[in-house]
Amino acid sequence: MKVLLDIKDSKADFVMELLGNFSFVKAKTISDEKFLLMEEIKEAVENLKLVREGKLTARPAKDLLDEL
Repeated sequence: MKVLLDIKDSKADFVMELLGNFSFVKAKTISDEKFLLMEEIKEAVENLKLVREGKLTARPAKDLLDEL
């Protein structure tokens, strides 16, 4: 199982050391940029799910490209 934790910077070292003491836990830090990317991908997947369920209207890709 994978778990993503959002920890205050002031407590991060303590929590990482604590998790490192468990032989069954692998812990690593990720950059803020990577976290933001993961959140944006998660939001995109949720939006796609809503479009497929008919609860959200999608725009054609051509319209999106025309805006650029």
